[in-house]
Amino acid sequence: MSDTTTETSKIIHLALQGGGAHGAFTWGVLDALLMDGRLRPSGISGTSAGAVNAVALAHGWAQAQAERQDPYEGARAALARVWMRVMELGAASESTARLTRLMMGALPGALTRFSPYQTNPLDINPLRQLIEREIDFDRLGRLRSLRVYVAATDVETGRAEIFSGKRLTAQAVMASACLPQLFQAPEIDGKTYWDGGYSANPALGPLVALGDSSDILLVQINPLRRAGKPTSAAEITDRANDLTFNASLIAQMRTIALVNELVASGVAREGLKPVHMHRIDGGAALAGMPASSKVTPQRATLEKLFELGQESAKRWLKRSFDAVGVKSSINLQRDYGDPLKLEFEPAADADAEDPDGDAALTHFLWSTEEQAHAASTAAAATERAVRAANGLADPPAAEGDAPTAAAPA
Repeated sequence: MSDTTTETSKIIHLALQGGGAHGAFTWGVLDALLMDGRLRPSGISGTSAGAVNAVALAHGWAQAQAERQDPYEGARAALARVWMRVMELGAASESTARLTRLMMGALPGALTRFSPYQTNPLDINPLRQLIEREIDFDRLGRLRSLRVYVAATDVETGRAEIFSGKRLTAQAVMASACLPQLFQAPEIDGKTYWDGGYSANPALGPLVALGDSSDILLVQINPLRRAGKPTSAAEITDRANDLTFNASLIAQMRTIALVNELVASGVAREGLKPVHMHRIDGGAALAGMPASSKVTPQRATLEKLFELGQESAKRWLKRSFDAVGVKSSINLQRDYGDPLKLEFEPAADADAEDPDGDAALTHFLWSTEEQAHAASTAAAATERAVRAANGLADPPAAEGDAPTAAAPA
């Protein structure tokens, strides 16, 4: 990577979904983006396997910078090294391989009747040792040119907890990838955590609040749609997995669509900018792979996923690179739903009372003032959450500021 290329690169944030061994698809995507070099990551948010990819990339980036080497190549090397270790674990003895197949945050085909506190009392997880050996979290905590955010779910509240800076540790990555049916809940500062996919897969708010860029590139692993009706136990579990771990993403994307609409209509608060969303979608390609591939980190499977990721990233660069810094390259309302409308069939006699059907809809729509209030409240809440995650106190209120009002009923 030449210095000239680095200086002319477009700044972008990366949002990395979790999805078990399918995280190797994301590895391929990141490898192709780094090799191309026209995008410079400023913030990375990852959940579960996405968290593993995020810390691996950032570790290689930070190490290369410290050694005055090319950070793009350093990040590629670190990602490759981590996934090669995963392949080695997948080829290990049967007992180790069994744990490895489960460690990357993917639901098995059938849930065990026993608790991990019974079946794995020593809480053995090969991924923990791998991450502790390969990632320098002290260096990541000092890194300022590239910020990393990892999401986990607070077991007691169900809310997303964002780990960044000095709070980002191997234990935080384990929390982000902890499926409660398989592993004991990691404890951090007296709180226990489960997989971040339940609450933020991945967390987009920290990237929006970070600034530096208005562009976020999502690497989506779980498909939004699957054709046909699942009938086998494996198909049902796989689709239920998709729905569960896409729910938080859909909600966040609808919020971004709302904010963008308010900005475009001129009713958003001053200073709020549109978010340019982009996506490299592995859903279509990965949906054709057997469900067992999520829990099978065998070399042939991971190498195939890596190649799929590389090709998907190259196609996206060719098709959508010019949109970065200018506009979104996906239609949020079409793909994730309109945040201000509920899709429903009107009553059979609705037309008799309301030929246009508009009266039935108005009950479900917010006024312009309510939309502006919701966007302002959401933006303020995001800013507070990011500051709290980074250990920063809220800024003092300006004189005469009124306390935040409740959302309109």
